[in-house]
Amino acid sequence: MSVDQVSENVDGLRWSKSSYSGSGGGDCVEVAASLDAVYVRDSKAVDGGPILRVGRGKWVAFVALAVE
Repeated sequence: MSVDQVSENVDGLRWSKSSYSGSGGGDCVEVAASLDAVYVRDSKAVDGGPILRVGRGKWVAFVALAVE
């Protein structure tokens, strides 16, 4: 799977966290989607932490394997 660390501005993305995360913090990831990619970041490092970009087709394949 090809994954790139993002260097472009992603301020306009709408980030979502799993409902299973709870409100007490914890180890969670957040995702946001654009027209051609899905972005993933650590919910504990939203300001300046790394953000990964995954192509939408690769993301669909990953999720399909994860829910099996």
